[in-house]
Amino acid sequence: MTQDVSKPFLYVVVCAAGVAQDVGKLVAAALEDGWEVGVIATPLALRFFDTDDVEARTGHPIRSAWRAPGDPRPFPDPDAVIVAPATFNTVNKWAAGISDTLALGTLCEAYGLGVPIAVLPCVSEALAAHPAYRASLERLGGMGVRFGDPYAGETDEDGGRPEFRWERALDLLRSH
Repeated sequence: MTQDVSKPFLYVVVCAAGVAQDVGKLVAAALEDGWEVGVIATPLALRFFDTDDVEARTGHPIRSAWRAPGDPRPFPDPDAVIVAPATFNTVNKWAAGISDTLALGTLCEAYGLGVPIAVLPCVSEALAAHPAYRASLERLGGMGVRFGDPYAGETDEDGGRPEFRWERALDLLRSH
């Protein structure tokens, strides 16, 4: 698996939420937009999407765990990062500077590198009402993180769910 150095490199951080099953839509859109893509998933998120399909699309292994000392870096430094879907847990830990997974460590480090970051939150209305979450959004926004519209995923009167707007993340990066 090799990198096309002529293309900017995008990290897509995937969290464990039901809509993660469609993260391939974001990967496809990013590839079409001219990005090379590497996916970093929270450990639980690996069970939420087709990892084989995503690896085939990107040409890179999905990362979820820290690499061992001496192992080569599978991805170059990112030119941008998208977190989608971003869960309550990830947003709050990230804002607090907690780095207990590769995904969170990557997000904490990306800020220090000055890398543009776009986030598509996927948080229920009940969790979004929690004061810690609101404070986390404010802290991350103050760090320059760009947020898409919140997505609660609750069903409508017909039993359907609104579409998760994956392309919005790329729009947020374009406006950076």
